[in-house]
Amino acid sequence: MDELFEQLQRYNYWGGRTFDIGFKRTSYLTKIEKYLGNRLVKVLTGQRRSGKSFILRQLIDFLINEKNIPEKNIFYFNKEFIGFETVKNSSDLNRLFDFYKQKLAPEGKIYIFIDEIQNIEHWELFVNSYSQDFSADFEIFITGSNSQMLSGELASHLSGRYVVIQIFPLSYLEFIDFYQLLPEKSSYLRYLRTGGLPELIYFGEGEVARNYVESLKNTIILRDIIQRYGIKDVALLENLFRFLANNIGNLTSFTNIVNYFKNLSKKTSYDTLATYTKSLSESFVFHEVERYDIRGMHTLGGVRKYFLNDLSFRNYIFGFTPTMANTNLENLVYLELIRQGYNVTVGVLNQTEVDFVAQAGEETLYFQVAYLLNTEKTIAREFENLHQIHDNFPKYVITIDDFKFSDDKGVKHVQAWELFSVFNAK
Repeated sequence: MDELFEQLQRYNYWGGRTFDIGFKRTSYLTKIEKYLGNRLVKVLTGQRRSGKSFILRQLIDFLINEKNIPEKNIFYFNKEFIGFETVKNSSDLNRLFDFYKQKLAPEGKIYIFIDEIQNIEHWELFVNSYSQDFSADFEIFITGSNSQMLSGELASHLSGRYVVIQIFPLSYLEFIDFYQLLPEKSSYLRYLRTGGLPELIYFGEGEVARNYVESLKNTIILRDIIQRYGIKDVALLENLFRFLANNIGNLTSFTNIVNYFKNLSKKTSYDTLATYTKSLSESFVFHEVERYDIRGMHTLGGVRKYFLNDLSFRNYIFGFTPTMANTNLENLVYLELIRQGYNVTVGVLNQTEVDFVAQAGEETLYFQVAYLLNTEKTIAREFENLHQIHDNFPKYVITIDDFKFSDDKGVKHVQAWELFSVFNAK
């Protein structure tokens, strides 16, 4: 245990240690700060390498330097580190935590940080025990890269005594903040053709970045999907990833995907593809977006759309081409809407489609997305689809045109790099 504790010391702030906290994700820290000081388990979810670990370190730094929490009252453990391979389950983790308390004898509340907790068997028993221990004061923060696992185990054992905060790759505003760019067309196009993975900011846009993204994709497929779900046909999973990435924003059904693979002489089934697609979504690589009947106000089954959690998986692995610009823009608008906390669907009204219906509580927003309004036909289509919705909720057309169009019967034109102003105005 002494040797394991030495490994633990390497990654904790005890004795005045400091660590790189990376680019400060202020919006997430502000959100998490609202939940500090109670027994709610703070759960940070999101795709691997989206920045969860850095946000934990930023939070620890905040507690020590802003809230004056003693360093020894903070316990940080990351199962991803090779020195902790012997910590396999909740009992192993509990023994290590007990040893930490004996060695450092912290007084008062202990802040427990467990990173990538899904790699610890029966981790929920550890979290449940300490979050409900009324004989001592603990506050728990965990991260994980699998939505189904976290939601399932948490719902079963914590009965609502937790809050989930999804961590996304860099937003456009974070992107320009890091690079010290202005919110304008040129910076947005740069964001459109690269992506928001936080570590990409250190690799540029060349071969090193491409290798990094490819390696990350392989890690997610191997460690977060194949090992967890027992995937047998790895080649099929890779091909499905390629198909979905190249078809973001297109209406897709499992029947269509089965037929696609059939045409390639690759035999598969509806059930297999449904399982594999679900695994890609639960690992936060893709988002599945259902259709919504605007008039009937209910979701529709069958076909749906898929969007990437970050465009770097498309731009670097397959190479960015001008033909990708429109669907990349649609993907970015979708990501910004869910970052803002909206439930997003694809609208259906009569025989027309509305790109996005964004709902939160009693609020509804409608969006059409087009790369350019460069023809009369395009202008008529994008605005007319929204004109057919006869309610008083806000309606927007998002493009990257150099100039702004005037409002048309209540429909507002917004340049993509100013999309944040739609939410800041509320």
